[in-house]
Amino acid sequence: MNKSSPSPLASPDTILDPALLDRFAAIVGDGNALRDDNDKAAYTQEHRGLYHGATPLVVRPGCVEEVCALLTLASETGTAVIPQGGNTGLTGAQVPLTDGPAGIIISMSRLNRIRSIDPVGNTMTVDAGVILQSAQDAAREADRLFPLSLGAEGSCQIGGNLSTNAGGTAVLAYGNMRQLCLGLEVVLPTGEVFDGLRRLKKDNTGYDLRDLFIGAEGTLGIITGAVLKLFPRPRGREVMVAGLAGPEDALRLFRRADDLCGPALTGFELMPRIGVEFTARHIEGVRDPLEEPHHWYVLAEISSGRSEEAARSLAEALFEKGFNDGLIEDAVLAQNETHRDQLWHMRESLSWAQKPEGGSIKHDVSVPVASIPEFLARADAAVLKAIPGARIVAFGHLGDGNIHYNISQPIEADKQAFLARWGEMNECVHGIVRELSGSISAEHGIGQLKRDELAAIRPAIEMDLMRRIKTAFDPAGIMNPGKVLSI
Repeated sequence: MNKSSPSPLASPDTILDPALLDRFAAIVGDGNALRDDNDKAAYTQEHRGLYHGATPLVVRPGCVEEVCALLTLASETGTAVIPQGGNTGLTGAQVPLTDGPAGIIISMSRLNRIRSIDPVGNTMTVDAGVILQSAQDAAREADRLFPLSLGAEGSCQIGGNLSTNAGGTAVLAYGNMRQLCLGLEVVLPTGEVFDGLRRLKKDNTGYDLRDLFIGAEGTLGIITGAVLKLFPRPRGREVMVAGLAGPEDALRLFRRADDLCGPALTGFELMPRIGVEFTARHIEGVRDPLEEPHHWYVLAEISSGRSEEAARSLAEALFEKGFNDGLIEDAVLAQNETHRDQLWHMRESLSWAQKPEGGSIKHDVSVPVASIPEFLARADAAVLKAIPGARIVAFGHLGDGNIHYNISQPIEADKQAFLARWGEMNECVHGIVRELSGSISAEHGIGQLKRDELAAIRPAIEMDLMRRIKTAFDPAGIMNPGKVLSI
């Protein structure tokens, strides 16, 4: 495989002194120290099966003090550690390297408390191991909204969301995790605690250390707690799915929606016909919401803090505007909450629906919003020239420029031969992204998958500054080695 390709094969040196492993296990207790291969299997490979690492030990600390003790011992003994949340990441940051140094996995799953909720100040303080959906539910119980929404929200954890600076479907209105976090608690590689759990919306006192840890993918320390931003719950919410001829019309419709709705436009998602077909074929309860098939679909969500009537009025105005301007070929407005959830379920199932279709080469890219039609046209032409018959499933957050440009294998193609061209497809797609002043990673991070490519495309001074930061925080090099930056 190309060096940018995921490599599912290899067996790293996982030998660590048994006496040292006993010392790590004693910190968390034998019941939370996993050594059996069957018990460790869920932690050593990511869910797509692209990365298979190995470790002699998985530890599950139950408090911040145990995390401190683990990292103190790791620092003293030079033991590599791999922090892990819900193991839902898509670039291999959360699993051991296939050819790296022996290390232990520190799973944050037991640090799962909602510490406090302040509905007046609109904040929620949580442990890093809190499941995203649990955070959403806790906010809802307090009549508040935590807006981060991902397809993996039932299993991903807040610490992982922060470590990858997760985005999701609500970035258009609320921002990604960097914008949704006010403060952090982090255990440093030395075992010291950075207590930055501030609930202030204004705090202009020097360097913002919080921002160094968000998006660092566990390479600078382990996030153990966070102060999250909450918002008033919308009093009205409407969802529309429209069929369109092409991405150009989708972009024009977005401009009209943005002008008409302003901050009330809380979602604007682009989906191709083939993606809708895949979800209808493989995801229970999903069907094409429109009477006739269309080349492209847009899902738009409009929220109002005032009333259901206000949201409905904006949705109907957009519906009418799109038809009158010749942009919308057909459309449906959700009739109730169940219907809204069904429409979103179709969109959120697009990634999962590709797996039964065979191998899929995935790209998480962003370009300026106005460049999306050009990017799609150029990338489609280049990919189909290289792999005739490839099935392109390009979808995502049109409103913020983030497209998941996924390529499913041609029908009846050899899966492994297709996946072996991952690096070639990276060069093809990412080259166009760079020409359009875009990014090769919009919301999934760098991890193992894009580490070498990052070093090749970023200016030398930028890579040098990142290495200096890494060295300053982690001089022993124990934190998630080989992720984001080379060992």
